[in-house]
Amino acid sequence: MERTVMSALVAWKGAPRRKPLVMFGARQVGKTWLLRELGRHHYDRTVYVSLDQSATARGVFDADLDIGRIVADLAVVVGGGPIDPSSTLIVLDEVQEAPRALTALKYFAETAPQYHVACAGSLLGVAAHPGTSFPVGKVDMVDVRPMTFDEFLRALGETALADLIGADEPDRLGTFHEKLVSLLRWYLYVGGMPEAVAQFVPDRVPDGARQVQLEILTAYDRDFSKHAPLNEVPRLRALFASVPAQLARENRRFVYGHARPGARAKTMELALQWLVDAGLVHRVPRVSAARLPLAAYADDKAFKLYLMDTGLVGAMAGLDARTLVTGHALFTELKGSITEQYALQEIIAAGLAPSYWVSRTGGAEVDLVVQHAGTVVPVEVKAEVSLQAKSLRVFRDTYTPEVSVRTSLRPWRDEGWLVNLPLYALSVLPRLIAERDASSTA
Repeated sequence: MERTVMSALVAWKGAPRRKPLVMFGARQVGKTWLLRELGRHHYDRTVYVSLDQSATARGVFDADLDIGRIVADLAVVVGGGPIDPSSTLIVLDEVQEAPRALTALKYFAETAPQYHVACAGSLLGVAAHPGTSFPVGKVDMVDVRPMTFDEFLRALGETALADLIGADEPDRLGTFHEKLVSLLRWYLYVGGMPEAVAQFVPDRVPDGARQVQLEILTAYDRDFSKHAPLNEVPRLRALFASVPAQLARENRRFVYGHARPGARAKTMELALQWLVDAGLVHRVPRVSAARLPLAAYADDKAFKLYLMDTGLVGAMAGLDARTLVTGHALFTELKGSITEQYALQEIIAAGLAPSYWVSRTGGAEVDLVVQHAGTVVPVEVKAEVSLQAKSLRVFRDTYTPEVSVRTSLRPWRDEGWLVNLPLYALSVLPRLIAERDASSTA
């Protein structure tokens, strides 16, 4: 599989001021695989230690934090002789199981920067808070998320199609519109969890992918019991389980009481923040005004909550794969919520931080609003082929953006003030915004 984040890992290896690397991301997004591939292709040797499976390896960090001793002891744990700092990648996996290993990263950075040390683990976001052993400022950090549609295409061997999406040739892209829509339907069901994609790719049969998704969800539930404060576990489960149903509502604003009768922010906010920090959900705030900077107008009390992956949403909601062969049924299932989930993932993967906007009267709502290249752009997500843009018109009349974007199953269409960006081409949104911003200032 080709993963876009690999380029960031290779750049880290060659950085002149390289610090120990910490990879963030939820369970099973591919962190361990990425580090192993980095070692296999770019180092002579990889010293891999699982701190979850080896009590001996955890014990290496229980004494002092002398880096020379730690490295020598790790060499004993894995065998194979001394560790050459110039050609060896040291991988500390499931590092959350040994808090002192996280602390040791500070001393690698300060006293032994010649070593190439990379860490991965579940729930590292939960550990990265003031007052914990997380070495803030002493590490380089990389986020790993589920595979994007582009990566999904490449895993399927559709590299030429993936390249075409990024080639800025909408007429050529239109030639392959129906094929891309068909592949997008598969992606929305399979999602981007690497193991689910790997199960789907050989025969393009979805059953194996669904089984993987259910196993991942079970693992997340076990993490709640193992790693979260005991009194928060029931709240975590209630919040997490309620996300698909809340997204299916016409008003997708998250309501605590719909997760647990009588629940309020005061009693649930700690559990919600735990889910966010664990990388399991995305919290998207409402903005009271679409002005720069968007973050200044965010209302923390009003937000939508999304999961991390379309496939997991479908698995939790019991979405049947047979809807794939019934026209656009997949896109209308759950009232378009899976399509909006997909749009959110693509926008975040493109490096944008989404919000959403509701007019003062409540009569107009724009699904996602992003800030990029010095401008604010509304993005309306359509689950089918509808070309209506009532809310976008209200937004345009209020804020006069350089461009408004509607993403749907329609091919590329430029109406000047409004661009219909096909759902399968959402990855090019930053370039589209930058081009419009540049033309408006020329």
